[in-house]
Amino acid sequence: MWPMATVEMTPRWHAPAPVFAALGDETRLRLLARLWEKGSLSISELALGSLVTRQAITKHLLVLSKAGLVKGTRSGRESVWKLERKGLHQANRWLNQISQQWDDRLERLRSLVEDS
Repeated sequence: MWPMATVEMTPRWHAPAPVFAALGDETRLRLLARLWEKGSLSISELALGSLVTRQAITKHLLVLSKAGLVKGTRSGRESVWKLERKGLHQANRWLNQISQQWDDRLERLRSLVEDS
């Protein structure tokens, strides 16, 4: 039986968890895509043509906001939302870091197999 791999849970790995949890939902991904394409949009504009209610969209936007992926501001009676590109860039850096770690591990495994 193979030993269980342990993952070091240092504070640097706690930070990406809310980001990837937020990105793991199809509705939230669609909201991000619309904001990427159109720029700043109100909740009413985000709800146009959607089967999701404004209330549900608001809840999804709050999850994205807590993850640092969007930011909302009040404009009169409406909330206007925009992407926080810094949050998306950070998520990309985390993915690149994980990818590099896997590449390093696979290279070590390849070396072990070839040297055997």
